[in-house]
Amino acid sequence: MKRSILKFGVLGGLISAAWMAATTVFSDRIGFDKGAYFGYTGMLLAFLMVYFGVRNYRERACGGQISFWRALGVGALMMGIICLFYVAAWEVIYYNFMPDFLDKYEAYTQARARAAGASAAALAKQAAAMAQYREMYRNPLTNAAITLLEPLPVGLVVTLVSAIVLRRKPKAA
Repeated sequence: MKRSILKFGVLGGLISAAWMAATTVFSDRIGFDKGAYFGYTGMLLAFLMVYFGVRNYRERACGGQISFWRALGVGALMMGIICLFYVAAWEVIYYNFMPDFLDKYEAYTQARARAAGASAAALAKQAAAMAQYREMYRNPLTNAAITLLEPLPVGLVVTLVSAIVLRRKPKAA
C-alpha cells in the first residue's frame, strides 16, 4: 500500500509543482483571469494520479477488489501528498520568484473594480482588505495554510469520485 500511495502521490505532486513552475514563467502573459483556468487544469491533471493510484492499488494489492472506504483512504493519502507538493512549490515560487505577486494582484483587482464603477469608498475598503491579506501572507505558515485551501476542494472531489467509481465488492460464490 505504501508503495502505491508514495508512487502516485509523488507523481501527482511532481505534475502539480511542474505545472505551477511552468505557468509562473508565463504568469504576466497569462494574466489573472486565465491564470485560474490554467491553475485548476494543472490541479485536475495532478489529481488524476489519485484515480490511477487507487486503481493500481486495487488491482495489485487487493486482488481486483476494494471497498469504498479503503479506496477513499488510499486516495486521501495520495491527495495529501499532492497537496503538500503544491503548497511547497508555491512557497518556493512566491518567496523566491514572485514576491510582488500580491502587489500585481491588488493592481488587477483595483483596475477591475474601477472598470465596474466601484466607488472610492469601495476601492479603499478593497485596498484595506488586500493590505490585511498581504500581512497574513508574510507568515510562511499562514501562507501555506491559505495555499492549501486552493487544491483541497479539487482533490477531495477527485478522491471521492475515484473511490465511488473504483470500488469493487468481492464476487459472490
